[in-house]
Amino acid sequence: MSETPLAAIRSLPSWLLGRAAARGRALVAEALAAEGLKMWHHVVLSAVRDLAPVAQADLGRSVQLDPKDLVGVLNDLQAAGLVVREPDPADRRKNAVSLTAEGARSLARSETAACAANDELLAPLSAAERDRFMKMLIRISGTTEG
Repeated sequence: MSETPLAAIRSLPSWLLGRAAARGRALVAEALAAEGLKMWHHVVLSAVRDLAPVAQADLGRSVQLDPKDLVGVLNDLQAAGLVVREPDPADRRKNAVSLTAEGARSLARSETAACAANDELLAPLSAAERDRFMKMLIRISGTTEG
């Protein structure tokens, strides 16, 4: 029997990455909550900023969120005055989503808060280690930079 319970599991990179991810999500969620937002609110606001005006269906595909869940997030954001849904000029059967001025201000505040949370997550690392770590995460995550 090993000295540390679950030593074999706790030494797996997948377990350690999962723990780091959970800690990161918790830090970011707490920072966003202070701004009155949830994680998906932040993700959708960011995507709307980058893609707007964007058809609601295209928005859902871009953030990989189920259409029913997206409707709930958009309802929250619209009720808070952060986005507007208007008929898409290209196809009036669809809704196009855009940020309001308050939505842009809220997104800027939430981005600042999320960056601070990520800085806290990576605080044990030097700047050079952070750079290397990010490059390695990109390689193993199957994503690409930019």
